[in-house]
Amino acid sequence: MPSATPQSLRKQLSQGKPDPVYLIVGDDEAEMAGLTAEVSAVIEDELRAFNLERMYATDKGVTPAAIVESALTFPMLGDRRVVLVLRAEKIFKPKRRGKGIEDAIGSDDDEPAGDVDVLEAYLKAPEPRTTLVFVASDVDRTRRISKTLQKHATIVECWGLKGAKDARLDLRQVARTAEALVRQAVADAGQQIEPAAARLVAERAGTDIATLRGDVERLLLYAAGKPKIDLKDAQEVVSAETAQDNWAVTTAIQRGETAEALRQLGLALESGAVPYMVLGQLGWFVREKLSTSDPRRVPAAVDALFRTDIDLKSSGGDPRVLLERLVVELSRR
Repeated sequence: MPSATPQSLRKQLSQGKPDPVYLIVGDDEAEMAGLTAEVSAVIEDELRAFNLERMYATDKGVTPAAIVESALTFPMLGDRRVVLVLRAEKIFKPKRRGKGIEDAIGSDDDEPAGDVDVLEAYLKAPEPRTTLVFVASDVDRTRRISKTLQKHATIVECWGLKGAKDARLDLRQVARTAEALVRQAVADAGQQIEPAAARLVAERAGTDIATLRGDVERLLLYAAGKPKIDLKDAQEVVSAETAQDNWAVTTAIQRGETAEALRQLGLALESGAVPYMVLGQLGWFVREKLSTSDPRRVPAAVDALFRTDIDLKSSGGDPRVLLERLVVELSRR
């Protein structure tokens, strides 16, 4: 199947013609989360309880067979069903255990039959009334199941400023791309920005798309109402963020200090922190810290993260209240 860009995927969705199987892969979590939400929107709000299923490959009960069973379920009261499989790297790039033995699926030489074969068979002949979407940070493209996925799924790559996972970076081109993204984001907000200001924000981000998105959102919040953002505005935002302890909230959560975490969250928001930036930091905490310190809590934490992400995108409540609720959940031992 051919690859697709995020823009071409959005065009497909707007035309009501989604493909049967997608792989959304990359490190641009904001872009990936946005695409996932847009695929979900294919199902009407009143039918989502019946025709939209969100599964996490890290959950014990989510096996390849369970995914296929969900995908083969006929839609109710509508003509399409959407099945989202998040953290799908668990299936397509599982961690190794011991001497070459992997979590759920072996290497090409010793890959077991059965459960994986069921998923492979489905990928080769998917149910046309279902859109099955795998969302993964990466896949091992040498594995048999991954090769089948690459052959039969539409692959949407979201590698932020890098363009591709293994692209040789031309830093000047990355800087130009970042600067263009800054200008576009500002224009989409109905404002203008001086070239020097856009360049400063782009330079600070380097190759980190998450940093770029966070800085742009902070800048738009800081300069709200101004017809044109100047260099001084950009300097104020960048210097304020550099001087602040961006990780005070996650540090307090890691210590189990709920009250302190809430206090630090309030300070961050009052100083102009963008809710999505805070959410990204909390996501990093779950992926990098909680997964090693207390892995039993990770599934519930991931559920809370995605629920908060959806609520923020759909204006499902005051951002501060939503983040406070998330902080309390993550702080629980």
